Amino acid sequence: MNKLDHIQYWLISAGKDWEVVQDLFRSSQYIYALFFSHLTLEKLLKGHWVKDNDGNYPPRTHSLVRIAEGISYQIDEDTLAFLEKMNDFQLEGRYPDYQFKINQACTKEFTEQVLDKVNSIRICLLGILQSA
Repeated sequence: MNKLDHIQYWLISAGKDWEVVQDLFRSSQYIYALFFSHLTLEKLLKGHWVKDNDGNYPPRTHSLVRIAEGISYQIDEDTLAFLEKMNDFQLEGRYPDYQFKINQACTKEFTEQVLDKVNSIRICLLGILQSA
């Protein structure tokens, strides 16, 4: 696989995850929708990382901020803070004790607000990747 193939892998995978987010939200599975939202952003950032670095394999981390530190696109402080908060959902989606703790906070309204912000970031990251 060449660099473009690697970038396409991350784009396609992120697109599939975003479709899952929509399905999970519609079925009121809010924690899981947030977990897959994190995956969507992670994969888009990894696509950017591959585009911006010599290697084709991004860091093996789920930290959105850590991945974002390795890309050329300058992410503003508010968005970085949001990405840091999104890291919570990748943990909470994986472990039952975290799921229980956050389950009450993940209302439809809360999740919808987070998904709106995720979608804005997603569209921005996609636009930059697709124009490169």
